[in-house]
Amino acid sequence: RIEQFEELLNSPNIDLAKLRQLSWLGIPKKFRPMVWQLLMGYLPRNQDRREVTLARKRKDFADTANQAFSKGVAGLDYTLYHQIHIDIPRTNPSCSIYQNKKIQKSLERILYCWAIRHPASGYVQGINDLVTPFYYVFLSSYLDSDLETYDIDSISDDIFEAVEADSFWCLTNLLDGIQDSYTYNQPGIHRQVQKLEEFIKRVDLKLYNHLKKEDVQFIQFAFRWMNCLLMRELKLEHTIRMWDTYQSEPEGFSEFHLYVCAAFLVKWSKQLLEMDFQDIMIFLQNLPTEDWTEKDIEILLSEAYMWKIQFHDSPSHIS
Repeated sequence: RIEQFEELLNSPNIDLAKLRQLSWLGIPKKFRPMVWQLLMGYLPRNQDRREVTLARKRKDFADTANQAFSKGVAGLDYTLYHQIHIDIPRTNPSCSIYQNKKIQKSLERILYCWAIRHPASGYVQGINDLVTPFYYVFLSSYLDSDLETYDIDSISDDIFEAVEADSFWCLTNLLDGIQDSYTYNQPGIHRQVQKLEEFIKRVDLKLYNHLKKEDVQFIQFAFRWMNCLLMRELKLEHTIRMWDTYQSEPEGFSEFHLYVCAAFLVKWSKQLLEMDFQDIMIFLQNLPTEDWTEKDIEILLSEAYMWKIQFHDSPSHIS
């Protein structure tokens, strides 16, 4: 697979269909930054255009950020900045790099610039989570050792500027595909939660009936699953592995994610059937995934894929 990736990525015009097919089963760490940028539509598939495109896009972001922050915090939209500022420390609290002040400031710039360039939707909680896998993957590519143990403050401003820009544009492309999940009242997420409920009724009626009997509303636990793409339920390294597959799937962050959430819920069916309302809610908000391995993620993705194959061409089953 390493050789297949090398051959594909060294071609003058990359075959994105082949790259998606190869990436579905996971992307080797050394290729991931470039592959993600290609699959997110940020990096052109034509090798000759890449350097110019990167320089232009990075300059575009730098101009936006420099203009927005030219007067420091005092020159910002206070309400918008304040919401981002208080959300950032809560983002991936178990991952040490996101407690670093330099990285927190960097994330603030990305999110603020995204919000001012998308005034129709604006910033909502959850978007702060979605930028972190991109940031982690792209920053890691510049370092010769593990990011978790690296002296973050020693990283040059040039690297931070490149990582910020690349993360900004990939986040932008991601959100463009799931925009109505992050507009006013987040209608896309409410639709996804409704579809999840209907799908569980189809594939695990016993669990569905038990949740109904205990008066558990799907919105009470699944809103977060849709809003943060299960990032609050899984380790960052496992989210990154999932995103290899999501970026390889058509509508991976919306339609395929629905099947992943269904597989995730049904996984706990046996335990949930033994619980009452209070225990169910406590359990679903603190799922025991801390000992999960990459194998568990791959099983989850495989189960989701089987359901997609079975049900996706029969939408009447889930709508």
